[in-house]
Amino acid sequence: MATDPYQILGVKKTATEAELRTAYRKLAKQNHPDLNPGKPEAAERFKRISVAYDLLSDKEKRARFDRGEIDAEGNERAPERPFYRDYADAAAGGGQRRYSAGAGGGAGMSPDDLEEILAQAFGHARRGAAGGGPGFDLRGADVRYTLTIDFIDAANGVTRRITLPDGRTLDVRIPAGVRDGHVLRLRGQGEPGLGSGPAGDALVEVSIAPHPYFVREGDDIVMSLPVTIQEAVLGASLEVPTIGGKVRLGIPANSGTGTRLRLRGRGIGGRGHQYVDLRVVLPRGEEPALAEFLRGWTPATPFNPRSGMGDGMRDGAPGDKEGM
Repeated sequence: MATDPYQILGVKKTATEAELRTAYRKLAKQNHPDLNPGKPEAAERFKRISVAYDLLSDKEKRARFDRGEIDAEGNERAPERPFYRDYADAAAGGGQRRYSAGAGGGAGMSPDDLEEILAQAFGHARRGAAGGGPGFDLRGADVRYTLTIDFIDAANGVTRRITLPDGRTLDVRIPAGVRDGHVLRLRGQGEPGLGSGPAGDALVEVSIAPHPYFVREGDDIVMSLPVTIQEAVLGASLEVPTIGGKVRLGIPANSGTGTRLRLRGRGIGGRGHQYVDLRVVLPRGEEPALAEFLRGWTPATPFNPRSGMGDGMRDGAPGDKEGM
């Protein structure tokens, strides 16, 4: 079983942040406990993937791991000389410093000395643990998760329940208008701390599934609406879906493909609008009456819809019949 975080995520040591994120999201989706009920091995893989990404996505942790200062779980590696204390005193007026190490590998080291060394190694220390000896409070590690939600839920906001690798469940509130890739920080929902140290945080990255006909542009929503020839030529009042439900939209007469209509205030959070691009669709079957009418029909205002196309371009070779 691989323990190297690069091997767990299946990336090279030169992988960029984007490559790390892509690899993590792919593996997290494949092994998420919610998608693999009754498969403890998937939950274990998911946990190892999250730990690996938590380490490598942190620039400082990644650099320390590459230098061999911490292991794959972010724990400090034992130093080559585990018992030492450096003393530095500024020489009066000279700015020089004096360094010395305790003899005999730490012989005669006081509890205060040991506490100071561990405090430097782990970043946090406290005095007065049970029995009067030194004790240490370490903050727990952060854990990362990916939560996939649909487009409508992302636009309107939703609460989703996720299952953590240790079996706990957690309700996550997704705010309205959240963007793809946004990371929610849930304080104190990560790995437990050491001693009286606080727990780490849960970092939940939101992945938004694409919608079949809505596209987000800033705070606006854009969609393409198919209309019939009659609706485009004569005009109509049609029901149109929005992120807040269906509304009526008036189609002006003589509206062709590409006509853009606006539904004011129907965008994200009421800040943007919804834009509806019309697309004229022909009937699927044959329409003899329509074909006969068009053969004898002449527009009142003749026009060429391809006017200007290809100006300045080289003509094809004589005899070319592309698309025939």
